[in-house]
Amino acid sequence: MAEDVIIALDFKSAEETYAFLDRFGDEKPFVKIGMELYYAEGPSIVREIKKRGHKIFLDLKLHDIPNTVEKAMRVLSSLEVDMCNLHAAGTSRMMRAALKGLTREDGTRPLLIAVTQLTSTDEDALKNELLIGDTMENTVKSYALNAKNAGLDGVVCSPLEAGKVHEFCGNGFLTVTPGVRFPEGEQGDQKRIATPERARELGSDYIVVGRPVTAASDPVKAYERCLKEFLGR
Repeated sequence: MAEDVIIALDFKSAEETYAFLDRFGDEKPFVKIGMELYYAEGPSIVREIKKRGHKIFLDLKLHDIPNTVEKAMRVLSSLEVDMCNLHAAGTSRMMRAALKGLTREDGTRPLLIAVTQLTSTDEDALKNELLIGDTMENTVKSYALNAKNAGLDGVVCSPLEAGKVHEFCGNGFLTVTPGVRFPEGEQGDQKRIATPERARELGSDYIVVGRPVTAASDPVKAYERCLKEFLGR
């Protein structure tokens, strides 16, 4: 089972991003490039960070008709990232199309994971805004099973659902979990959260940590704390 801490590079420019990464010296943490940074800098930021020796989770959450997603994934596959994602709500057909587009001619591809429900969504929003009448746990479980049956490698879920995903989809099916906060930290716009240590106990394979590291007075120390609490090192 793979385990790692992924730092969310939620910065608005390449300059800010490189200045942040330079603080880590020879250490090359696994990083996430999301919409803000990718839309600001484009594919060049991905290529440069990859060239610097980092593993990359490209977090663009594709959600469109199957044909469009397949073509978009074919483009993203050429960036040589290690992991990318889409919304499971786009249906199994869309997920299978994404997998087809992501797979290169030699059969290799990045890991592909599906977002079940955003960690900013709570039970009230699930029921009253998304009009999903089932529980969060059952909804995440259903989306995860759809992703597995479509051939994907895992899902994005909150740490609170990681154990249930493994229970129904197997331990080899990856759980990538944002919504990680230190006990003394602010919750922000996240609803379904856990500490790094609790995320490990609940069965998370990867935790994605943004503001607790990027906004810390000493980001390297905060990252090392995440490694210690999540990986025990």
